[in-house]
Amino acid sequence: MPIKQYISVTGSVNQWGEVQAIGGVNEKVEGYFEVCKIIGLTGEQGVMIPRSNVRNLMLREEVVEAIREGQFHIWPVATIDEGIEVLTGVEAGVRNDDGRYPEGTINHLVQERLLRMAEAIKEYHP
Repeated sequence: MPIKQYISVTGSVNQWGEVQAIGGVNEKVEGYFEVCKIIGLTGEQGVMIPRSNVRNLMLREEVVEAIREGQFHIWPVATIDEGIEVLTGVEAGVRNDDGRYPEGTINHLVQERLLRMAEAIKEYHP
């Protein structure tokens, strides 16, 4: 699945898929903004940050204005699934009662690939 290369990502994810807070959020956002200014703002670029860091944002007026004008974006996310959706534009998917993910979702693609890999391993190690 193609990943949007114009979105910068910062943060880490714990074992439950929760995006963890980071240090230096303002510097990271402003640094990527500067890079985008140099190469040319397209209106698509931006930074995905942990939702828990939104309260720490204190960005320069130039960055705030670019966001206001739709020339730069900030996507706050709380989970890896939210991040996957921002980066691909495709729904991550929620597991059904039968343990499967809906077709057309990222998690369905992952689940199908893992099942194919498990079957391939069985062929070599019966």
